Order: sequence, then C-alpha cells, then structure tokens
Amino acid sequence: MRLDTAPFEPSASTRRTARPAAHTPILASLSLALALTALGAAPALAQREDQGLQLGCANDYFRLCVGVDPNSPEAERCMTRNRKRLSPECRAAIGDYDRRTGGKSMPED
Repeated sequence: MRLDTAPFEPSASTRRTARPAAHTPILASLSLALALTALGAAPALAQREDQGLQLGCANDYFRLCVGVDPNSPEAERCMTRNRKRLSPECRAAIGDYDRRTGGKSMPED
C-alpha cells in the first residue's frame, strides 16, 4: 500500500528557492562585518571604525585577549603585548591602516 504524500509536499509557491553559491562568501563576509560592529567585538585598534582592522584582527582578539573588554584601553594593551603572536592577516590590516592614516597603531619592540 502506497500513501499519497502530495498533500504534505510544499507547493511551488511555498517552496524556498536556493541562493546561488556565488553569493555565499559575500553574504558571509557582510554578516561577519555587521556582527563585529554590532557586538563591539573588534579589538580596540579597530575602534576607529576601520572595517579592515575588524575583519583582519577579530580572530586574533578572540584568541589572544578573551575576557578583555574590547572598548577598554586594556584591549589595545593586550593586542600590543601579543603583537608577535598576531596572524599575518591582522599584521597586514594594521599595516594597511597605518599607511592610509599615516599613523603607527602598534609600537615596535
């Protein structure tokens, strides 16, 4: 005996359409940037509202400075203290920021 499943299958009007795979990385990047900004989870170096710093250094902040308020002076001290352990992405983001602003975000040894 075969049951008729047609009444339980979604109709064409209620079926969700899949998004093209090409949009996935763009949406993921945008979502991450918005989440970091909304949550204030970017490192103190990124408080200058520079998205490159937020995206480039967020993982380092969570890895090296967990438990430190990202809006406090201690967050910048933590990142400075751990500068030798920063990822290449974070170092590049800091360098890009410094070149654009003519500043020096992180002191040398």
